[in-house]
Amino acid sequence: MTFPKVGNLAPAFSLKDQDGNKVSLKDFRDKKNVVLYFYPRAMTPGCTTQACGLRDTEAELAKRDCVVLGVSFDPVAKLKKFQEKYDLNFTLLSDEDHAVIDKYGCWQLKKFMGKENMGTVRTTFIIGKDGRLKYILDKFKTKTHHEDLVAWVEQNL
Repeated sequence: MTFPKVGNLAPAFSLKDQDGNKVSLKDFRDKKNVVLYFYPRAMTPGCTTQACGLRDTEAELAKRDCVVLGVSFDPVAKLKKFQEKYDLNFTLLSDEDHAVIDKYGCWQLKKFMGKENMGTVRTTFIIGKDGRLKYILDKFKTKTHHEDLVAWVEQNL
């Protein structure tokens, strides 16, 4: 599976957020840049580190008209707990059938502790106000993801 191409329109989607409300990519068209990040599982160490980094840089991203949307295949109720436990200040989206994760090329065969299984590959897409894919951040450490992201946003948006 390959990622969508930078420069093309980002694949459209509508998913339920942590409160059960429908959120669509088109809701942000001509209004906000979208930081769309895919992560494996809420409440796990790496995903928590990544989410808290994004939480702590939300103000810097907002200065560049960026809104953060986190996507995992966790159910809505788990996303709500994740948001509340870590005081996350951005939207989490539930993609239980991993259709959107797949559309973005992030549902892949992963190897962990000698086992292989399908899962979400941690990837961040930056989508411009025009709905076009501007950048793909797929090689990073969870501890510095937010720093890499903010650095790109400040230089390019």
